[in-house]
Amino acid sequence: MAKKNVLGKGLDALINTGTLEHTKEIPVSVENYEIEIGKIKANPDQPRTSFDTASLEELANSIKIHGIIQPLTLRETAYDEYQIISGERRFRAAKLAGLTTVPAYIRTANDQEMLEMALIENIQREDLDAIEIALTYKRLMDECELTQDALGERVGKGRSTVANYLRLLTLDDEIQQSIKEGKISMGHAKPLLGLDSLTQKKLAKKIVDEELSVRQIEELTQNLMQKKESKRSKQAKPHPEELPEKFGVLLELLDTKFNNKIQFKRNKNGEGGSIVINYASDEEIETFIKNLSI
Repeated sequence: MAKKNVLGKGLDALINTGTLEHTKEIPVSVENYEIEIGKIKANPDQPRTSFDTASLEELANSIKIHGIIQPLTLRETAYDEYQIISGERRFRAAKLAGLTTVPAYIRTANDQEMLEMALIENIQREDLDAIEIALTYKRLMDECELTQDALGERVGKGRSTVANYLRLLTLDDEIQQSIKEGKISMGHAKPLLGLDSLTQKKLAKKIVDEELSVRQIEELTQNLMQKKESKRSKQAKPHPEELPEKFGVLLELLDTKFNNKIQFKRNKNGEGGSIVINYASDEEIETFIKNLSI
């Protein structure tokens, strides 16, 4: 049976402003309980899969001296049985420290709410790289059926910020790995998004080999885009007076997704026609498909 700890006056106000503030509509206990470690299980959907051993041992040593400062957040899955929503690292360190009970708040949450809370708690860690954040955003959208706007509200970010992270997942796998390893920053990666896969790889290698700054890669990609645009302008394009205004809107939209030459060809009678998208390699088509999925 969980043993109740009574919070001091005012501490209950801290519960809803912690790491899970965006899910505070889920009921939470005002009391802080002491829960037996043997009655607690990890969350099988925990987004964080690796825990540094040395870091856990340091935390365990601190817990031996000071105890657990921040209680875990659990949900009751059956009578006197609990599952971790947040705080698995503290839970693991407490076991290393030899504790038999841990302080915890008890939330009421179904499986989807629990997954959402675990994912949001995960992305609020300070040691995540941009790809880990992007993957967590995508998982939140896919598994919790959230739009970019709704996700932005959950994590306290603007829609454009969410979109920028998600676009990183369209980059080549090698470039994503370089971001995870800290060789390339998100600032470096963003200018690469408008380029074809082969050019992305070449520039990513150049960033690492020559230690280019974000400003330098921005200027480099801008020059490449200008050259491509200059080449495109020299090629035949439909005359504006021959096409309705909405054709231009569609052309601009396609230009944001695909960087090669795009043509509208109308039939001689002015009714019907075709849209032609030119490409230089299969990789450019793959980039186009990836961009359409975001």
